[in-house]
Amino acid sequence: MSAQIIDGKAISVDIKNEALEDAKILREKGVEPCLAVVLVGNNSASRVYVNNKKKACEYCNIKSLSYELPEDTTESELLELIDELNKSKNVNGILVQLPLPKQIDETKVILAISPDKDVDCFHPYNVGAVFTGGKGFKPCTPAGVIELIKRTGCDISGKNCVVIGRSNIVGKPAAMLLMAENGTVTICHSKTKNMAEICKNADIIVVATGKINTLTKDMVKEGAIIIDVGMNRNEEGKLCGDVDFENVKEVAGAITPVPGGVGPMTIAMLMKNCITAAKMQNGIE
Repeated sequence: MSAQIIDGKAISVDIKNEALEDAKILREKGVEPCLAVVLVGNNSASRVYVNNKKKACEYCNIKSLSYELPEDTTESELLELIDELNKSKNVNGILVQLPLPKQIDETKVILAISPDKDVDCFHPYNVGAVFTGGKGFKPCTPAGVIELIKRTGCDISGKNCVVIGRSNIVGKPAAMLLMAENGTVTICHSKTKNMAEICKNADIIVVATGKINTLTKDMVKEGAIIIDVGMNRNEEGKLCGDVDFENVKEVAGAITPVPGGVGPMTIAMLMKNCITAAKMQNGIE
């Protein structure tokens, strides 16, 4: 038996097409969805991410405003720009690309973005809403994970779910979103004892540790769904995830590849959050 390969690229295109349709409906109502993207400094990886976000906006017919600030931008200059964008009625979402140069406090920047424009879902207000099941944005990568599972035809309700990794950006919110879908969730991490045993009972495993071969074949029960959030480079410099893909796919029921699994979903879910922001701010259901 070989696992179904979950095609994140194809699923992300479906989601972007749904966002495109929503954008069309919003424009017919006189609302032009708009995302402001702020990049500070010359981090080459950040520049690639920002360009990918601009391309996705173009595809989804979402207007994008780009603010590229020099490396020596002060914290107060950045906070001033965020304040302007918060007040602008034409801007629905604000995204400040992280990491920021060392003279700028990332926490202050995250807190400065208005929660109803925080399409990255990093503001404590929105993080709290994820934990309490409130309305609002869902963090892009964990929300993408849920879509990948659902669109394989799997009903999460009642399933044993294991999340390996407890970061604030992926592990914890992924666990909350799985619970919101009525999954029974266990979070494992570097201090977990008997991890192999815990994973062996799981119907769904989400791996987000940033370590190659965190999940191996002997830890996976036959037919389990495996979502690999990791993005690493192996000894040959080739992109790989946190899962021993070649061996695990022999027992899994479905598995995401790296690249081409979770990665494309993050930006697709960002587009979905931009549409949600435009609807919320204009009182459109």
